[in-house]
Amino acid sequence: MTATDPAMTALAHSWSALSLLHGRIESRIERALQTGHQLSVREYSLLNVLSRQHDGEGGHLQMRQVADSVVLSQSATTRLVTRLEERGLLSRYLCPTDRRGIYTDVTEAGLRLLEEARPTHNTALREALDQAATEPVLAPLVNAVQQLQGSTQPV
Repeated sequence: MTATDPAMTALAHSWSALSLLHGRIESRIERALQTGHQLSVREYSLLNVLSRQHDGEGGHLQMRQVADSVVLSQSATTRLVTRLEERGLLSRYLCPTDRRGIYTDVTEAGLRLLEEARPTHNTALREALDQAATEPVLAPLVNAVQQLQGSTQPV
């Protein structure tokens, strides 16, 4: 393959469009969450992921799993957890069956903030997708996202 290979050029343009769509969505959600709730997209995502944990078998995520879910490194996730813990939105405790393991749970204050922020997040997401759907280069990606809507589990 060469730098002028049409298939590679098309692939690069598609990747660029996907990156553009992601950036616009994240930027719009970030502004809305910061303005309305003093919460970043990453903070919201972390609260959202951790709020889905439960006390049953396999109900708590290891930090590696949390990091994968919010698309951050483990060290960045740990720093984010620490910041949210300092704000009283998360708490950590030792795993009752393995004293080496540490679990992180969303506090009542964290759950309240998440529930307050959820409509803001969803509205900003919908607006970003609606706006992107008007652009010919992004419209096919918006359609693909909408087709996936009912067929995937929330993260």
